[in-house]
Amino acid sequence: MSERNNTTMQPLLSVENLTKRYQRGHFESSSKPVLALDSVSFSIGVGSTLALVGESGSGKSTLALCIACLERPSSGKICFEGREIAGLADQEQRPIRPHLQLVFQDPAAALNPGWSVGEIVAEPLAVQGHVLRRDQKALAIAALEQVGISAELASRKPGELSGGQRQRVAIARALVLKPELLILDEVLSALDCSVQAQVANLLLELQRSLGLSYLFITHDFAMAAHVGDEIAVLHRGRLVEHGSVSQILLGPQNEATRSLLATTPRMTWAPAASRNL
Repeated sequence: MSERNNTTMQPLLSVENLTKRYQRGHFESSSKPVLALDSVSFSIGVGSTLALVGESGSGKSTLALCIACLERPSSGKICFEGREIAGLADQEQRPIRPHLQLVFQDPAAALNPGWSVGEIVAEPLAVQGHVLRRDQKALAIAALEQVGISAELASRKPGELSGGQRQRVAIARALVLKPELLILDEVLSALDCSVQAQVANLLLELQRSLGLSYLFITHDFAMAAHVGDEIAVLHRGRLVEHGSVSQILLGPQNEATRSLLATTPRMTWAPAASRNL
C-alpha cells in the first residue's frame, strides 16, 4: 500500500484530546481513577489506514471501544464525517454505529457458537431493522463471498471452521452493514503466521475495492508496516509518536517506539515505491 496524502480533504475520523478514566473498584486500596487514555489526538483520511501500535495495557482496546460508541470518553471529541459523536445520546448514536464497525481479536469468543455462519452475518441487519427479512440471507451470503467464504459454508457453525475462516466471518459481519470505517482490534494476533498474511492481504483487497478506512490496532510493527499508511504509537495511554510508515520505522524519535521495534522479530520493510502489495 502506498503512503497517501489526505491533508487536502476533511478526514473521515478525527479524534481530539480524547481522555478516558476508569474509577477503581470499591475495595481497591486507592480511590484515584485509572487513566486509560490521556489526551489522544489523530485523524484518519478517507480510504486510508492508521496502524495503531502499542503493548498490552497501553489503552488500544479502550480507544477502539470509544470510537465505536461502545464506551463514553471522559473528555475530548470524536468527529465522524465532520459530526461530533462522542457526546450524543445513545439513541442518536444508534444510526451512526453501523458506519463504524469494530472487529475483535478472538472470533471464537465473538461469534455465537449455536448459530450458523449465515445467521451470524445476517444478525446486524436484523438488529438495525432496515432490511426485509427475506433479503437478509442474500446480503449475508454476499458479504461472506466478499471475504472468501463460500455460500456452502453459511449453514455451518463457527466451531466447524478454522481460525482464519472464523475471522473472515467476523469481518463479513462487519461489512454487511456497509461501513465506512473498520476498527480492527488485534484481528490477526490469534492466527497462525501464514493465515495472518492471508487475512492482512484480504483487508488490503477489501480496502481497494470498497474504499474502506481502517484503524488497524496491533502490537506487531511488521503488520503495521504492511497494512498501514501511517503509524501511531500508544504508550501508557498517550500517543507518543505519529507519522508515515517510513518516518516511524526509519527514524523513531520516542524510546517506547524504539523498544517496540527492537522486540519485533524479523522486522523487514521496504519503502512504498518498491512494494507491490
